[in-house]
Amino acid sequence: MEYTIIFHKAEEGGYWAEVPALPGCYSQGESVEETMKNIKEAIESHLEALREDKQEIPTEGEFIIGKVKVAI
Repeated sequence: MEYTIIFHKAEEGGYWAEVPALPGCYSQGESVEETMKNIKEAIESHLEALREDKQEIPTEGEFIIGKVKVAI
């Protein structure tokens, strides 16, 4: 399976990542590479927990990520 990951710069340094298709699936790391490794492990653990609970494994639907400028 393949999931989209969104990376964010952490205020205290490093990065944190989320998986939109898997609510509650987050991880962090000091670098993008470390965060990628950690979020992959988090996804695997999240999916295993869903399987153990006999819940449906979410697939990623189509979505668009974009930016919009607003005046303040």
